[in-house]
Amino acid sequence: MKKIAFLTQGCRLNQSETAILSQSFISKGFEVVGTESADIVVVNTCTVTARGDKDARNLISKVNRHNHSVKIAVIGCLAQIQKEELLKIKNVYWVVGNKDKLNLPEIIITSQAKNEAMVMVGEISDEAFEIADPGINPDRTRANLKIQDGCNNYCSYCIVPYARGPERSRVFKDILKEAKALAKYGYKEVVLTGINIGSYSYEGMDLVAVIKGIEAINGIERIRLSSIEPLPIIDQILELMKTSKKICRFLHIPLQSGSNRILKLMGRNVYFEAFKDLVEKAKASIDGLCIGTDIIIGFPGETKEDFQQTKQNLESLDLSYFHVFSYSDRDGTKASKMEGKVKESEKKQRSLELRTLSSNKKRHFTEAFIGKELEVLFEENTRGYWVGLSGNFIRVRVQEEDITEDLNNEIIKVEAQEVQDRRGVISLLAIITS
Repeated sequence: MKKIAFLTQGCRLNQSETAILSQSFISKGFEVVGTESADIVVVNTCTVTARGDKDARNLISKVNRHNHSVKIAVIGCLAQIQKEELLKIKNVYWVVGNKDKLNLPEIIITSQAKNEAMVMVGEISDEAFEIADPGINPDRTRANLKIQDGCNNYCSYCIVPYARGPERSRVFKDILKEAKALAKYGYKEVVLTGINIGSYSYEGMDLVAVIKGIEAINGIERIRLSSIEPLPIIDQILELMKTSKKICRFLHIPLQSGSNRILKLMGRNVYFEAFKDLVEKAKASIDGLCIGTDIIIGFPGETKEDFQQTKQNLESLDLSYFHVFSYSDRDGTKASKMEGKVKESEKKQRSLELRTLSSNKKRHFTEAFIGKELEVLFEENTRGYWVGLSGNFIRVRVQEEDITEDLNNEIIKVEAQEVQDRRGVISLLAIITS
């Protein structure tokens, strides 16, 4: 029996695909082990930032240091963009892009029979797709369910459309098939993932139809949306949230800048005023709704005035948190050729200011639930606490000494007592009420 290990970078979509691949290899007779004892290590890569590229190469180097006889498969986004360079790295035998990554078991079995290295990086089509195996990861309580891939937006800073290809949707019945398999395995929460899930479209079915289809599946108690672009579909999602007992009160809607001038340079399809209207409408419509966003700092041409406008606009919004990223050039994108590069020291300072603001907003959002009841999906027992997530994305901790039963993968009502801040990780300390 061949022994195989997996290392995954980046987004939930990558995590979902790694879980699918793990099940595919197991069905072919492979044993999943740690990297140091593996015959084959699969590195599922991200190339969204220059840091991601560096981290991928560091992962490969680390594997080689601890396992000299290993054979490495580099797959995913970095493989799609840098296929020639990757095959030169020691012990890299397979370089497989996003078009063929889910066929990796067959690729490895075929190439080993021929005892030769293989590069498979092809052009990605926009055709609907199916997935043979469910994305089961025994180490995770929440399952990532891939419903869509690719992007047609071509924002000026983003390499993703080149790495992931055009927008394409998964066959509707195939989504429900996997959701049923995940429920049978015991998952109570599924996270709908893709590059742009709001663009889902298959034979007249949209994202709302996907949610309603999964709602009807026994065993699935929560449906959470991953990042979703600010599209008209969100209005329909909000209407569904008002009545649904399963869809989580959570939205992560990327903005990227609070300056309209910078948003235009970025090639984004939204301006701040429209984003503000969307946030205000959503918060007024759904009680307890958590809304987060993404912000890129130091985009080429971003002046101190642009940054201050971004900061002031974010301060004015009732957001629950935001992720802050420093801009990095990606070869092949329009932004990489733009003038007005921002100094790294300036990026660092601006990022620090926004991360502090985000932390303050997250604390304010979390404090609003002290004394209130929340339903929590518990995920792990660590350092004397059971820890889990509420439907609206608040981390909750319950002292282990107060518990006699195993809470793993259980959804339980708790009452929030106080906010805790442990090295920047904000959570609620709670007691069980049922």
